[in-house]
Amino acid sequence: MRSSKRKIFKKMNKIICIIPARAGSKGLKNKNLKKLKNLPLIAHSIIQAKKSKYISRVYVSTDSVKIANLSKRYGAIIPFLRPKKLAQDNSKVMESYFYLIENIREKEKINHFIALLPTSPLRNTKDINQAIELYFKKKAKTLISCTENLKPLEWLLKKNAKGLIKPFKKKNSIKNRQDYEKLYLPNGSIYIFNYRILKKTKNYYNNKTIAFVMPKEKSIDIDTNYDFKIAEKFVK
Repeated sequence: MRSSKRKIFKKMNKIICIIPARAGSKGLKNKNLKKLKNLPLIAHSIIQAKKSKYISRVYVSTDSVKIANLSKRYGAIIPFLRPKKLAQDNSKVMESYFYLIENIREKEKINHFIALLPTSPLRNTKDINQAIELYFKKKAKTLISCTENLKPLEWLLKKNAKGLIKPFKKKNSIKNRQDYEKLYLPNGSIYIFNYRILKKTKNYYNNKTIAFVMPKEKSIDIDTNYDFKIAEKFVK
């Protein structure tokens, strides 16, 4: 048993962290640099990751010189700027992970990595450590942080061109909230991947994708000024 735990711990000590932070943002301009509790938004994720006992290095993938210089001040590694083709509105963040890893693999062997989005500053280092422990304990291929969806899918409505509404699901029964099946939403906070499998499938979901469930109050994903104001209230 102790030998098994030592092997898991050895693996966890080799995990790297990638924080994707491109300059462009439509919902909230320069959000990664916006100050929350006297710290730029991206600094929260860098500091949390650097405090983790399971993260060996923290990389920031960005196309912005300003974000790069700021990230270095807080201890992140920026080996190069992300190419502009990987920093467009329609660019997939997954491709930026591949680009960074492929260009540092000569110096660093990477089997697994954790991705922390800077727009989720209300997580903490304890959350990160628990997620990594769960990932290796369950021998997962992917871990995605989630929060419980408090509104049942059956409550959703769709509206036609005339403004008439009807249930989104055809079979809609009236039940108490607690009688509906529990559903979860990815909260954008923590992702852990087996690099080889992610590169092969290019899909976050597989036969061993597990959920790391987080409370609603830690699951704010900042995309608009409204989200930012909610986050400010929580950190106060």
